[in-house]
Amino acid sequence: MENPSHHTAEPSVAELLRGIVTDAKDLLNQEVAMLKLEARDELRKAKTTAITLGIGIGLVAAGGMLLSVMLVQVLAVFLEIPLWGCYGIVGSSLAVLGGVGLAVGTSTAADLTVAPQPTVKTQK
Repeated sequence: MENPSHHTAEPSVAELLRGIVTDAKDLLNQEVAMLKLEARDELRKAKTTAITLGIGIGLVAAGGMLLSVMLVQVLAVFLEIPLWGCYGIVGSSLAVLGGVGLAVGTSTAADLTVAPQPTVKTQK
């Protein structure tokens, strides 16, 4: 009995290189697609967060205005100052506090450095 040899033709170097290039191209396309999906997901999260923050800021502002009016009315009841004077006291106090907050925030913002930090993926 004769043992027939099963000699398979090995791929040439050009075919191997073509396969490597095709695989690299496919991998790059998959990476780009994944990056697009991640960016879309982050954008959706940012949108939801912005809406939630906007609603929260609006509610806090409305509550602050109502509390300011309440404080004016309390001053008018317990002190013998005209109502317009109570509004002046509360308004000027809030303006001073807001100015101090802006000054502190501005000086803090000037000290910030906004440089992107390399991530683990970027370093790899």
